[in-house]
Amino acid sequence: MGRQKVVALAGVDVDIPAGSFTVIMGPSGSGKSTLLYLMGGLDRPTSGSILVNGTAIEKMDENDLAIYRRKTMGFIFQSFNLISSMSAQENAAFPMRFAGVPAAERQKRAFDLLKLVGLEKRAHHKPTELSGGQQQRVAVARALVNNPGIILADEPTGNLDTSSGLSVMHLLSDLHHNGRTLVVVTHDPRMVRFATHVIYLLDGSVVTAEQYHSALESLEEQENSSDEVKA
Repeated sequence: MGRQKVVALAGVDVDIPAGSFTVIMGPSGSGKSTLLYLMGGLDRPTSGSILVNGTAIEKMDENDLAIYRRKTMGFIFQSFNLISSMSAQENAAFPMRFAGVPAAERQKRAFDLLKLVGLEKRAHHKPTELSGGQQQRVAVARALVNNPGIILADEPTGNLDTSSGLSVMHLLSDLHHNGRTLVVVTHDPRMVRFATHVIYLLDGSVVTAEQYHSALESLEEQENSSDEVKA
């Protein structure tokens, strides 16, 4: 950032098994989203290596990375990233345009996936006509449309109310039980109950569960002390 060097991740060494549901926990600014984007080929590391199914993705050029993302990864974002002028079905079908899938097949596959996430009756509704939870379900359908083996989700419940967030968690858990590998970054502790593996991040480094919870308790004590002084 200008002349200031900011280290987002420092010496992170993790292994995410195929078929796992891995949750990456960390407060804002801990580097968890950066780690997810590196895995997905959206960012490049300044050092180190990222192996996915034995392939070092940091060595790929932009064309190879685009193919990798299209065939291997499905992305779910906190802010949904739906196209406002398109219906739910059109949004879900959109990634298939770049894979050369014929229009009729795109529409059928998108509708089938909307049915899977319980939104077949909302297929022709635009994002502004859907609740936050429904928009996130459209985003899940879109992430699945090219049948990727790995799903990366960045704070998928961050913009949802408690009930909608829990519903999306169960949906992600179902995807895992159907054989997909999931990596979810979050600060929502409820997500841990669905995980097979949990990675804790603080200030760009992997820490133990004990170190993580101890740091959060210290931070809460500092905040409470500050509130008392203001009062």
